[in-house]
Amino acid sequence: MSRFRLDPLTRKKFARFARIRRGYWSAVILAAAIGLSFFSEVFVNSRALVVRYQGRWYFPTYGAVIPGKTFGLDYEYETNYRRLKAELAAKSGSDFVLLAPAPYNAYENDLQEGIYPPTAPSFADGHYLGTDTSGRDVLARLVYGFRTAIIFSLLLLMCNYTVGISIGCAMGYFGGLFDLLFQRLIEVWSNVPFLYVIIIVASIMVPNFFSLVFIMMFFGWMGMTWYMRTVTYKQREREYVLAARALGASDAYIIFRHILPNTISVIVTFIPFSVSGGIVALTSLDYLGFGLPPPTPSWGELLRQGTNHLDASWIVLSVVLSMIVLLTMVTFVGEAIREAFDPRRHTVYE
Repeated sequence: MSRFRLDPLTRKKFARFARIRRGYWSAVILAAAIGLSFFSEVFVNSRALVVRYQGRWYFPTYGAVIPGKTFGLDYEYETNYRRLKAELAAKSGSDFVLLAPAPYNAYENDLQEGIYPPTAPSFADGHYLGTDTSGRDVLARLVYGFRTAIIFSLLLLMCNYTVGISIGCAMGYFGGLFDLLFQRLIEVWSNVPFLYVIIIVASIMVPNFFSLVFIMMFFGWMGMTWYMRTVTYKQREREYVLAARALGASDAYIIFRHILPNTISVIVTFIPFSVSGGIVALTSLDYLGFGLPPPTPSWGELLRQGTNHLDASWIVLSVVLSMIVLLTMVTFVGEAIREAFDPRRHTVYE
């Protein structure tokens, strides 16, 4: 069974992308940030990473809830590891608690006596970016909101590209009545007001993560479809496709083994902008109140809090700066991909 291999020209394009330093390092930083976001509990979490108590070792971060009774405390609900750390440190024994660098989770209300939230950033309290209007840690909301947005955007990307590439390839390859029918369908469907549909759905039911992905996929697959239709229509008339057809290759074999590998440059070029588009779309919907239900960590929800409480400048500044950094890096990656995959740099005229 033959392996899927990139042609030499595509490998040359990826090598050129690696030589564009600004885009390459932006891609590395983005990939590292996305990878680390899946292990956010190690860096931002109210649960302890490691607890040593009376000769036994506990690892609460990715384990079950450990009640306070386990550590000699007088309650049955989940242990407050920050207080446990202070108590064990005061006893000066061999027992200890190792907390995450930011010892708060995204849902925890840290209300201080005599102080009305939001509270300003404080290294002494461990709120490095302050708290929001409910007393929740802004840094934790940012980190977990980024993970939610990335997972949402990547899942939406896969759904949109699966549908868009499949239909676009079929339209360009088969043509005829099939192509004509889908052209008319896309023209009608693209004129349906997307935001109004979201508002109607939000008024009937509380949208959750997967329902939002489904709704946005329902309206977001058409852009990639047009591009893939055009590229496939061009590729199907190339000599290698005609030769494969003359040798008796099936339509599925021609599409997956010949056409798709030669259209990967188009797909890769749009991926960074599709990811950023998904993040911006989710942030916008959350800001308007039609996105994920509270108290789900969200950049849009934080941004709405910041604009409603401009005296708490740390809230809006943290979100705005995070968005600027993220979208700038995505732009750098997109520019590098566009330059590396520019067909004018790789065209050979005979």
